[in-house]
Amino acid sequence: MLILFLGITFSCKQTSDTKVMYLGHTLPQSHPVHKGIVEFQKALEKKSNGSLIVKIFPDAQLGSEREVLELLQIGSVAATKVSAATLSNFVPEYNVFGMPYLFRDKQHQFEVLEGEIGKSILEKGSEFWLRGLCYYDAGSRSFYTSDKAIRTPDDLKGLKIRVMNNQMAINMVNSMGGSATPLSYGELYTAIQQGVVDGAENNPPSFVSSNHYEISKYYTLDQHSTLPDVLLIGTKYWDKLSDQEKNWVQEAADESAQAQKVFWNESVEASMKTAKAAGVEIIIPEKNLFAEKSKPVLDKFLKEFPELAPMVNQIKNKD
Repeated sequence: MLILFLGITFSCKQTSDTKVMYLGHTLPQSHPVHKGIVEFQKALEKKSNGSLIVKIFPDAQLGSEREVLELLQIGSVAATKVSAATLSNFVPEYNVFGMPYLFRDKQHQFEVLEGEIGKSILEKGSEFWLRGLCYYDAGSRSFYTSDKAIRTPDDLKGLKIRVMNNQMAINMVNSMGGSATPLSYGELYTAIQQGVVDGAENNPPSFVSSNHYEISKYYTLDQHSTLPDVLLIGTKYWDKLSDQEKNWVQEAADESAQAQKVFWNESVEASMKTAKAAGVEIIIPEKNLFAEKSKPVLDKFLKEFPELAPMVNQIKNKD
């Protein structure tokens, strides 16, 4: 019944003069990625002189990331934002971005994402009715714990660390000596509070917006993975657009990606101030120790996906 309702209500709704794009995602409206999506909304309406309208449904109003992706595939919803980790379940190439210490720095990351490699991966999603439009900055993921500080990989031994239900993330934590524990994000606050897990890993804005900083007093900026978010449009919607409308959508997405980087940097700065003010100890470790421990993850990945080895080498060797 829900799918039938959504299909009737959301699918490429239009009048003689306008087309409405329904976009659902799971983030709160205060999140810098949501602010980037709002910029996409504004830019597209302006470029199209109001003939293409985006209606945004944040806060998981339309379901989880996986559920909204399925709604895109059947054409009930037009667009969404999801983590590259979630997309790796559909498009194996997205797994590459979850590799520990793949990027040297932020500049290297976005040269790859906004270059030939990144664009080719966005297009590959079309095979699964999920066309990528652009990448949003989702920062770097780092460890945080409630009772024990992590200063070296050895400190992870015996600790249960919550991870996304993603094999790359599981392998990474286990390779460093921790015990990877997949768990729903919505259950994580209580799980840390009750000692079900000892900690988790995420970027600074998520660490603070989830209020995990209230119960996790150690934040180790090892920055082990740098997974972007991806703005997607369902091909069932995309294919109904004219060439001019497709150009407007892509241009608006590209402009929103640049604006979102600014929102992200501002949010990271504000989040770190909030965490420090709450008494969280910020630890800057020797990242090379963590990188060395995570090397088996790369070896395992390339054994499973040997066809992606040239892409990994191209990324690592990019000037």
